[in-house]
Amino acid sequence: MKQYDVIVIGGGPGGYVAAIRGRQLGMDVALVEKEKLGGVCLNWGCIPTKALLRSAEVIGLLQQGETFGFSFDKSTLKTDYHVAQKRSRKVSEQLANGVAFLMKKNGVEVHQGEATFLSAGEIAVEPGGKRLAARNIIVATGARAAAPAGIVADGEKVLTARDALGLTRLPAHIAIVGAGAIGMEFASLWRAFGANITVIEMMPRVLPLEDADISAEVARQFAKRGIALLTGARIESLKRDAARTLLEVQTAGGRQMIEADAVLLAAGIRPNSDNLGLDRIGVELARGFVRVDDAMRTNVAGVYAIGDVTGKLPLAHVASAQGVVAMERIAGRSPKVLDYATMPRCTYCQPEVASAGLTEAQAREKGHAIRTGVFPFRANGKALALGESDGFVKIVSDERHGELLGIHMIGPHVTEMIAGVTGMIGLETTVEELAGTVFPHPTLSEAIMEAARASTGHALHA
Repeated sequence: MKQYDVIVIGGGPGGYVAAIRGRQLGMDVALVEKEKLGGVCLNWGCIPTKALLRSAEVIGLLQQGETFGFSFDKSTLKTDYHVAQKRSRKVSEQLANGVAFLMKKNGVEVHQGEATFLSAGEIAVEPGGKRLAARNIIVATGARAAAPAGIVADGEKVLTARDALGLTRLPAHIAIVGAGAIGMEFASLWRAFGANITVIEMMPRVLPLEDADISAEVARQFAKRGIALLTGARIESLKRDAARTLLEVQTAGGRQMIEADAVLLAAGIRPNSDNLGLDRIGVELARGFVRVDDAMRTNVAGVYAIGDVTGKLPLAHVASAQGVVAMERIAGRSPKVLDYATMPRCTYCQPEVASAGLTEAQAREKGHAIRTGVFPFRANGKALALGESDGFVKIVSDERHGELLGIHMIGPHVTEMIAGVTGMIGLETTVEELAGTVFPHPTLSEAIMEAARASTGHALHA
């Protein structure tokens, strides 16, 4: 039985990045994956949805042809969701193959199968019962879709996001349970292809973890596109037959019956911590999530956990960052402690949403005397040139010290604009320093500088 320095269980964006970093640090690393390298993100989540959303974006542009100097009979514009879906699968396959190449390039030994702990330093891989040992083992098994009590996905009428990405044609009416990032992205995408959409959210507003002003603007934009939004709504029952699915929903205004051809479950996740044998070695869990410290260590020596299975912040880039932290800690280094509050968060609906740091409400709850600055994209030259002027940038800062506390954006390509300001928040930059930074013109990113200037009372173009 070969002894490794580290075994990584799970080949998603946390696991495979951790494995690469381990090899860079000179360690002998094995990776165990039961399905496809790249995990949910590359195969059934982040990447295929973005490919589909690109198709939706192109459809939206074509529908504005007269604005951009061309015209055609819109009745002849035909969309083919199957073609878009096939393209999304090809994109995912290409990236998954790329991860396999990276494993070979970096000398990571990949074992196909399902891992189970035999002890804190030994696992079995099934089928076959192969045994692997290591001084350190990282659990990177991710999570799967959760469902409201009493509702079970069947892959036909009641879908998880993974099921949804396998659809080659769209039902006429789809009900989406959950108005977080996944639910809102699918709503935006499917509406562009002509489906009727009803979004059901238990919390009082859509994208409930975002700043309240952002949520309100998203709701307004979705309503303009004919997407029905039910917030503060609870599902009482779900019935299905061969022809339809019937949802009974309780809202503040009373009970409603919603008839749909299919239902997408997009309301939370469950950790993939079962069937790993974690109970056998005494790893501490909280609601199924693996508890870890700042170095990604569990309560069992030599056992680490990263990514969605930890429940810290279920985002692919967070899992990758955790993987680097875990491997550097194993190698004896002192990696920087991750600050989950300042991690960038993105929703790739139309218009896009991106944020980092504290919302206005969170900043007040923490006792900050705050000031805010808002700048609309309708006053930004590049946004007007693109024909995408909906949305705004909002900056939250500490009034006393001027420290940047959060940034919240809705508008064109904001998911590409968030990284720089995320770094500035991490460096405790002041809003005055951001306002004094020279941004290139004409760019969408100038709206960030203008929002910073607005918070100091000196916006130049509003």
